[in-house]
This record gives sequence, C-alpha cells and structure tokens, in this order.
Amino acid sequence: MNPQSKILRSLKILFLLSGNRRYSLKEIADKFDLSVRTIQRYIQTFKNAGFVIEVENGLYGIVKMDRDFKNISELLHFSDEEAYLLTKAIHAVSGNNLLKANLVNKLYALYNFDRVADTVVKPENSENVHKLIKAIKENKQVILHKYSSANSNKVSNRIVEPFDFTINYISFWAFDPQSQSNKLFKTARVSNVEVLEDPYENKEKHQKLPTDVFRISSNEQISVGLELSIRAYNLLIEEFPLAETFCSKNDDKKWTFNGIVCSFDGVGRFVMGLLDEIKVLYPIELKEYLNRKIKKI
Repeated sequence: MNPQSKILRSLKILFLLSGNRRYSLKEIADKFDLSVRTIQRYIQTFKNAGFVIEVENGLYGIVKMDRDFKNISELLHFSDEEAYLLTKAIHAVSGNNLLKANLVNKLYALYNFDRVADTVVKPENSENVHKLIKAIKENKQVILHKYSSANSNKVSNRIVEPFDFTINYISFWAFDPQSQSNKLFKTARVSNVEVLEDPYENKEKHQKLPTDVFRISSNEQISVGLELSIRAYNLLIEEFPLAETFCSKNDDKKWTFNGIVCSFDGVGRFVMGLLDEIKVLYPIELKEYLNRKIKKI
C-alpha cells in the first residue's frame, strides 16, 4: 500500500473513532478489512500522536475532553451557507496569488469530502441514520415506524424510498409511493427505521426539490421583493447568509431583497418577526398571507 493510501485509511479510522458511537476492535477491523492486531497498532499510533482513546466495555472511542472539543469531521464539513461565507472571505484576499489559489482548492476539496455520519449525528439517531445509509446504498425501501409528521400532526408508519440526506443528516429525501411525491423527512421524528428487502420501484422519480435561501423546499418558485431597514438586512444575512446574493443597497438606510422562494412559510416567518423593519414590495399574495397570519394572532 502506498503512503497516501495509508494516510487516507488512518484518517478514516480517526473519523470513525471521533464519532458519538463506540466500536469494538473487531468491528473496526471488519469495517476496514484489517486484522485486530493491525487496528491495535493504529490505535497505539493515535495515542502516541496525543489522542486520548477511551475504552469502555471493550468499545473504543476518542475522548471529547470538554465543550470546546471539535470532532475531526466538523473541521472538514461545511453547509452551503458556511461554504459561501468561507468562499467570500477567501475571495476578499486581493490579487491572484498562490496562497489564495491553495485556499480555494482546499475549501472545495473539504466541502466535497464524503460525509461521516457518526461524527455529526446525535447518538439517539445514529442507528436510524446508518439504516438509511444502508438502504440508500442498496436501493432498498424502508418502513419509517411511528413517524411524527409536523404537517398532518399524525404519527404513522410510512413505506418510502430514501435516496439522499440534507446537511448533517438532519433530514433525508425520500419518495413516498402513496402520494407519488418526493418529501423531506426529519431524522429525529422517526422512532425506528426498518430496511426492507424490496428494491426501489420508483427510482426514475427520485428528485430533490429546490430549496430557497430560507431553507424551505418545494417545486414552487415565487418571486418576492422586500424593502429592508439596515437592521432587517443585517439580521437577514446573519440568519440566512445565502440571501445576501439577492440583496442590493438602495441608500444608506435601505436595502432591497429580490429573490425566489419555494413557499411563503420561510420568508413569512422572517417578515413577521420584523414587521416595522420590512416592507413587502411584491407579490400581493405574500401581503395577503401575512394579513391572514396577523388576523389569527
């Protein structure tokens, strides 16, 4: 094995050990097709490098020393918004020097790095996420046992075809054969995932829906215009960094947002929180939506 392959394997083992779950030596060895003795040597190397390896009931993991501890993959994992802010900061560096080019290349290399679920998923959701990963890899249907829907306010079992995750495995995309539509399901709202032997039946229909800057997904595309105070503008780009690309400055006190949203839910919540700071320019349907919300309050 060449040196680069050894380094890559070492990093993968570190990612595994830095997660919320603990593994036995045999489990680690089986995952990487190595002997237990070889895994013991890797772990000793990590100890020599300064990592604190904890062993509890025969299960190994890297100790998180305090609240400032950052999982390894958290340093290599960016959301769209984080990547946007980092890219913006890098491109603010003047000139086209080698340092700037290297920073850009590293950012995109890390941003496209394969996600490691154990390091970013809460322990209580870890087993379900791994089952979903398995189903996606094998193109299998699953049963979502006792899924709690925020839309219908019902708890039910759903047979779906999962095919992708959102950032940090918070939600996953799946095709719902019953409604013949693609939907986002919250990982934390599933009691238990059961992977079926049945293969996908609707793979050609699998499609992630567009997501707007307010993090709402749907096939709808609605043009929205807002006039923002300085405070509203600052809060907008702090909470939803991708919205900055749709904003333009009018004068020293006003900004305009002209963008596309997938529904009025996300933008409506934002405007409702700053009614004295935002003027809806268009469409009239957004004004009517907000009026209905205000009357209910």
